[in-house]
Amino acid sequence: MNIDRLTAILREAAKTEIMPRFRKLDDGSIRTKSHVHDLVTEADEGAERAITAAINAAAPHMVVIGEEAVAANPKLLEAHFENETVIYVDPVDGTWNFAAGLPLFAVMAAVVQKGETVAGAIYDPIGDDWIMTERGCGCFQVFPDGRMVRQKFAEPTPLAEMAGTASVSYVDRDKRPAILSNLAKIHTLAAYRCAGHEYRLGAGGSLDFLMYNRLMPWDHAAGTLMMEEAGAYVAHFDGSAYKPSHLTGGLLIASDRQCWDELRREVFTI
Repeated sequence: MNIDRLTAILREAAKTEIMPRFRKLDDGSIRTKSHVHDLVTEADEGAERAITAAINAAAPHMVVIGEEAVAANPKLLEAHFENETVIYVDPVDGTWNFAAGLPLFAVMAAVVQKGETVAGAIYDPIGDDWIMTERGCGCFQVFPDGRMVRQKFAEPTPLAEMAGTASVSYVDRDKRPAILSNLAKIHTLAAYRCAGHEYRLGAGGSLDFLMYNRLMPWDHAAGTLMMEEAGAYVAHFDGSAYKPSHLTGGLLIASDRQCWDELRREVFTI
C-alpha cells in the first residue's frame, strides 16, 4: 500500500472516530484491559474498525493486525506471515492521555514485509500533521498543505547533557531502583506515555535517547524505522537488531553507537 494512502486512512479515522470523542468520554466509554493504567476507549475500537475496513477495501491482499484485535485474540501475535504484507495498527497510541483529556496521542501504522518494517506513519490528530518514512528514503514531517521537512536525530552529546525518554514501568521492580538512580547522570528525563510522540520528538532531533522495555509491533515497528532513517542507532539491550516480531529484549535508541554504548553501560543496566 502506498504510504500516502495509508496516512490518509489514519487521518480520516482520526477525524471521524477519535476527535469527536476527545474530552467527551463518559465512564462507560473507558475500560481497563490488563491493569488499571492499560485502558481502551470507544475511540480506540471505532478507529481500529475504520482503519481495518479501509485498508481491507484498498488492499485486500494485506493482513491488518490492530492492537485491539490482539487484545481480543492474543494468538494473532503468534501467527506467521512471512510471505505476506502485514500492517500493524495502533488506533490511539497514548490512550491514557486521551482518556484523561491530555492532547498527546497519535495514530500509528507500520507496513511489514517478510518480517522487516518497510514503511510507517505516525499521525497527530491535534496538530493534523504526520511523520512518515519508507526504508531507504528518509523520514519526513508532512503538513496538510503538502510541505515536507526532512527529520534528523540529535547529534551526539555528552552523557551529562543528554535529554531523553525512558519507560521503566515494565522493567522488573528489583531492577528499577538502580536504573532510576543511574538516570541522575543525564540532564533531563521525560516519559510522555505515548511512544508515537516520543518517536516524533526523536525524529525531529529533540531527544538524545529513547528507551523501552515492553515491545509490541504497533508501538515500535514504525518508530524504530523512523529513527534509523533519521540517523539514530537502534538496538535491543544486548546489541542485537530489532524486528517487529520481537516482543522482548527491550529497545535503546541513541545518536550513534558510542552514545548507545555509554547509555547502556552507565544508565540502563538491565
